[in-house]
Amino acid sequence: MPFVHLHTHSEYSLLDGANRISDLVARVKELGMDSLALTDHGNIFGAWTFHEQARAAGIRPILGFEAYVAFGSRHAREKQPDAPGNYSHLVLLARNRDGYRNLVRLTSIGFLEGYYRRPRIDRETLERHSDGLVCLSACLTGEVALWLRQGRIDQARESAEWHARLFGEGNYWLEVQNHGIADEALVQEGVFRLAQELGLGVVATNDAHYLRREDAPAHDVLLAIGTGKDLNDPKRFRFEGTESYLKSEEEMRRVFPARDELFSDTQRIADRCEFDFEKRFFLPEFPLPAGTSSADELLVRLATEGAHRRYRSPLPAPVQERLDYELGVITKVGYSGYFLIVADFIREARARDIPVGPGRGSAAGSLVSYSLGITNVDPLKFDLLFERFLNPERISPPDIDVDFCEERRGEIIEYVRERYGRQSVGQIVTFGTMKARAALKDVARVLGIPPGEADRLTKLIPFNPGQPAVTLPEAIEMVGELKELVRQNPMYQKLVGYASAIEGLSRHISVHAAGIVIAPGPLTDYVPVCTMPGRGTGSGAADDAIITQYDMVGLEKVGMLKMDFLGLTTLTVLRRASLTIRDRHGVMLDLDTLPLDDPEAYRLLREGRTAGVFQFESSLATDALVRMRCDRFDDLVATNALVRPGPLDSGMHLVYIRRKRGEEPVRYALPELEGILSPTYGVIVYQEQLMRIANVLAGYSLAEADVLRKAVGKKKQEMIDEELGRFVNRCVELGHKKKVVEDIAAQIKTFGRYGFNKSHSVAYSIISYQTAWLKAHYPAEFMAAILSSAIGDTKAVVKYIAACREMAIEVLPPDVNESGWHFTVVGDRRIRFGLGAIRNVGRGAADSILAAREHGPFTTLDDFVSRIDLRLGNKRVLEALVASGAGDGLGGHRAQLFEALDAVVAEASLRQAETAAGQGTLFGGEARDSGPLAHPPRPLPLVREWTEAERLAREKELVGFFVSGHPLNRFTAEVALFGSHTTADLGQWREGPVQVAAVVTGVRRQTAKKTGAEWAKLTIEDFHGAAECLAFPEAWKKLSGVIVPDGAYLITGGYSPRDRGEEDAPFIVESVEPLVGLRNSGRVALALRWGAKSRLAPDAGRAIAAVCAAHPGSAPVLVEFSDDNGGEASARFRARGLRVALDDDLIRALRELLGAEGVALVKAG
Repeated sequence: MPFVHLHTHSEYSLLDGANRISDLVARVKELGMDSLALTDHGNIFGAWTFHEQARAAGIRPILGFEAYVAFGSRHAREKQPDAPGNYSHLVLLARNRDGYRNLVRLTSIGFLEGYYRRPRIDRETLERHSDGLVCLSACLTGEVALWLRQGRIDQARESAEWHARLFGEGNYWLEVQNHGIADEALVQEGVFRLAQELGLGVVATNDAHYLRREDAPAHDVLLAIGTGKDLNDPKRFRFEGTESYLKSEEEMRRVFPARDELFSDTQRIADRCEFDFEKRFFLPEFPLPAGTSSADELLVRLATEGAHRRYRSPLPAPVQERLDYELGVITKVGYSGYFLIVADFIREARARDIPVGPGRGSAAGSLVSYSLGITNVDPLKFDLLFERFLNPERISPPDIDVDFCEERRGEIIEYVRERYGRQSVGQIVTFGTMKARAALKDVARVLGIPPGEADRLTKLIPFNPGQPAVTLPEAIEMVGELKELVRQNPMYQKLVGYASAIEGLSRHISVHAAGIVIAPGPLTDYVPVCTMPGRGTGSGAADDAIITQYDMVGLEKVGMLKMDFLGLTTLTVLRRASLTIRDRHGVMLDLDTLPLDDPEAYRLLREGRTAGVFQFESSLATDALVRMRCDRFDDLVATNALVRPGPLDSGMHLVYIRRKRGEEPVRYALPELEGILSPTYGVIVYQEQLMRIANVLAGYSLAEADVLRKAVGKKKQEMIDEELGRFVNRCVELGHKKKVVEDIAAQIKTFGRYGFNKSHSVAYSIISYQTAWLKAHYPAEFMAAILSSAIGDTKAVVKYIAACREMAIEVLPPDVNESGWHFTVVGDRRIRFGLGAIRNVGRGAADSILAAREHGPFTTLDDFVSRIDLRLGNKRVLEALVASGAGDGLGGHRAQLFEALDAVVAEASLRQAETAAGQGTLFGGEARDSGPLAHPPRPLPLVREWTEAERLAREKELVGFFVSGHPLNRFTAEVALFGSHTTADLGQWREGPVQVAAVVTGVRRQTAKKTGAEWAKLTIEDFHGAAECLAFPEAWKKLSGVIVPDGAYLITGGYSPRDRGEEDAPFIVESVEPLVGLRNSGRVALALRWGAKSRLAPDAGRAIAAVCAAHPGSAPVLVEFSDDNGGEASARFRARGLRVALDDDLIRALRELLGAEGVALVKAG
């Protein structure tokens, strides 16, 4: 009889197994074997994938795992006295459905109850869950083998007898292996002896961790990565020899000659193992109210009541027809409970005042969802299709994903856990894989390649967000420089070889950011579960959350109810802004009822003022809105769908823009298409449009049209051609010309690469519109909310402060008498910095300040320090508050306050300690209610005030950026005139020279290893944030003598062609020019402007001439005259022989004569 591998590891034996499941299955098929067991360490992560792929290849899949079994109790953490190890291995295989259920329970118990460095079970759990299982005694770390290796035959015998008794006749087998390891011969001798004594069967296995013998070195690299050791570390864990691969039967028989039964019995075991996943869905029961007989009855009643609330009574005929149709489908396929569950937790969220999104994904196309309050998008108004969400002809579980306020999403997850049982609700696993860059870095580390070299190679691998990942072999073919570096260096060749071998393997588990699964009972009755690494190690690194061992796709395959509870920060922003508007203006907005045609919102968008506007902050989206002259909600929906990699590559967004602007005629191949495509100017943008086209032209039902939609979205050319051929034939049968229809089919085929879900685009465009509306009508409140959402993200805060500056909104420094935890609106155009954005100031300290402030403003440093809780607001906190400017209103300057802190804190601490000792609570009685101190404040020390540079440097250290000023403030004209871009733009690759006016705040000198030449990494900052750029040796040779820390420069540079498409392309500096000399270099001119209606004093001309003469210099003077009709200057000339020095005194004096608008600096020439 043929041989079957019963002890095999895949990549899901994380950083230990190097076999991809697809490779395993293909290799077994190639070797002519008909069965294969998968036995990963402690888990069945790969079970469903393995089962699916093996069945597809005609291989019998045997599900199992190699368990870790504790000596003694699984709960114990200490090693048992006299035990041969901390744990042993045991191979468990499922014979049938009962066996699979017990596999699920055992692996789950290992994680939930027995995790201590490994997910361990024990004999007690085996006794409870042994039915339906075949057990093998495992490798050299098996219990029998461990005792035999120590020469303790009696204990080995007891172990074998116990397991044989437990699992029953024919279900416990002793296992022998031969990888050329010395101890294996000893174990084989003992195993054969025990088998004879006890009448037990023996099978040969090979503990396959990699596919072929030549893969052993790459597997060894994987082990080094997993243990965090160098490859040449003699003390690290490693496999002996190169025999742990998936051997052929012939190779196996060579290592166990003349022992046919060792192989025939593997087939006998395989023949006993038959299991397939059930083709059914496991939906939890929704708790029905008294008097309700079924979930169907309750759904129909609630949906009908909701529809009457949404529409008028009686329901319009189209509404009633659609409602009846959807309810009929939902109840027929048995998904009423699903809708009730989702509606219930959304209703709970709204009852708790937790913001919920208007909808997400295709669920927005359901009228039942709209009626139940699951979504806030009217599908009839936007022509959204139910069949895109739930196709009655191709039934699959519905998938409703929900956006919640980021800060309070956890409350709803907790509600679901409590409502359906904590053991029935779990989060969903994801597997972090080694992409090309990560694999290269990991391998470089274990090979001892310097990080700088590894980083250089890594950055040569193309990375294009939103595009398929480039593999390492593809990168070497695509990038000439990388190919040449590898060709010239043998070590790099070894690096690339190993990295390519392990690329794509699973590296670790994580938790899906939003996925939740709900079971009808304890999850472990349905799917295997685990916990995050860290649980049971004493590290406190993981909580008690249950995580499924199957990922999102696997859960769907095995019929579990899954959904996404997503945290959307924008919902928090909308809520916070609305509450501020209520508090400041007495208006409680209902954003869900805003008309979608507000001119101010669209003006803001088409002018490109999109900072903070949901979905449209990117330069690509902003550019599209500006170019199309966005003026309607349909434009937002289309832009959301078009500004994505597929449509952008196809250029369809440009067609839409040209047609909207009237630069290209709108054409329809057939008159019937106008009603479908007119909102998008004849461009097929949405998947729903494709479905309508098939419905109208070919007579498809919408369910059939959804099948076509799915087909053209796949990459299987044969399937696409087949479906489109059917579409063409049906169109022709209905009387349409074949040539015209074939052209439409070609468009549909192209559409498959980029078509987008309209339901999702509409739902998210509603949020986009709401943010734009708030920004247009309540700019300060909106920007305060968006700034608060960015606390902790310095780059984002700087970006939004820059946006505030452009909106003429002043962002004030923090102030202990006015700041809250978040950014706070303190005037129509003024926002006060939040205490939460100051480093070292935690929430507890901020709450103490706010509580003390309720009893009156702080008047002095003594008063402030004496009234806050110094256990929370310690000296480190106080220093941060002072240095950031939050104490500027307490008298004196910052240097004085900083110097006084020691004495003030010491005295206040003593006073608070006395109060606590005498009254039991720090702020009890009179001490808490006394308000500001009655005694006069102590004099502040007489010390030198910090210079502006010192003050700004401390602000930047504690806040992350400059607050009370900026080193570029005195160069605002130069920044505007010569800076083509800002630091916010520098990560985006572009052709041609780029100029940035910025301060160099950091210089890190580097030495090139090969040439010894010096180069530098520069940190630069402007009004928009900070960025890092590179000055290579040739440029740095000139720049090193020019650049000084904190100097302000006009920096000119660009990008390397090899970095095209990089997510964060490095900006390369070519030259710098100090801003301080730019104004009087002759490249800046003084423009004096007045118009026909300007009211100047009679002697203004002589006064202007006199002021200019008093400031001689190199800047030319331009005189501009306007006719006041709003156009450009109608006359402009240069004052001959007159040049001035553009200093502040000159500008100030001229503006007193001409007004602020009458004097400007412009580029000369």
